[in-house]
Amino acid sequence: MKKWMQFLILFGSVSAAGTLLASGGGEGDGGRALPPVSNARWKAECSSCHMAYHPGLLPERSWRRIMAGLDRHFGENAALDAPTAADIEQFLVANSADRQPARRSQRILQSIPPGAAPLRISETPYFRAKHDEISPATFKRKSIGSPANCSACHQGAEKGDFSERLVKIPR
Repeated sequence: MKKWMQFLILFGSVSAAGTLLASGGGEGDGGRALPPVSNARWKAECSSCHMAYHPGLLPERSWRRIMAGLDRHFGENAALDAPTAADIEQFLVANSADRQPARRSQRILQSIPPGAAPLRISETPYFRAKHDEISPATFKRKSIGSPANCSACHQGAEKGDFSERLVKIPR
């Protein structure tokens, strides 16, 4: 009977570890990687000018504010036809930080004061705290351009993986 209990405990531990690793909660990112998301219109429209930022990087209220101002999107007219805009907004809201169980999304959300709706990920207290050791001059390098260019330093940014093991700051 004792060996049977040991077997059950060992089996349970191995199963739990396998589940944790498969869910992105492994050693590399501490469970902070954002889950894969996909929407053809979002990918096509947003990545035509910049990286298609993972919806889990901002709360719903921010995405709604961004989508409401596409005609003046950071100095550009990025207006979309109504069906495309509605589809993308629905996708962003459904996958926003408010609805993501990922630890990174939850920490971003917790860092934003209630009622605040930042338009830039780089305006969130979470982003600022995570990048406080990076000088403004580093962000201005030609190889980076601005704090908005996540994929310049984060090799896994397009996949929602911002773990430090994948960071390479270009010169």
